[in-house]
Amino acid sequence: MSREFKRTDRIGEQLQKELAQLIQFQVKDPRLGMVTVNHVRISPDLGHADVFVTVLGKDSEAEAKDDLAVLNSATGFLRREVGKAIKMRVLPQLRFRYDTSLVQGQKLSSLIEKAVSEDKARNQDDSADQNQQED
Repeated sequence: MSREFKRTDRIGEQLQKELAQLIQFQVKDPRLGMVTVNHVRISPDLGHADVFVTVLGKDSEAEAKDDLAVLNSATGFLRREVGKAIKMRVLPQLRFRYDTSLVQGQKLSSLIEKAVSEDKARNQDDSADQNQQED
């Protein structure tokens, strides 16, 4: 029987909170835009942590390439600062990745809205045709 929350999930949530604050307030690189830490996935052996981020105004990984390079170059500083806040014997290596889920979600949402509006228009046309046939 598994536990409700795995240890890796709890560590990931704590890392997410700490990294979000550190990136916002401590990383002073002017090349870095407004970064949001969306999710942290920890490997089962706690050796690596994939940190999924988005950057305000950048909708693809290619656009956020410079921001990811800045974050990946600051991993030593970030690990040291996170290590001060989180008491762990071994802190995972940080790897920053661009999170495409928000962009994909927006695309799906717009497709759904488009389909709904087309369906409403089609239904209104059908009801108008029926009303004309009844008259």
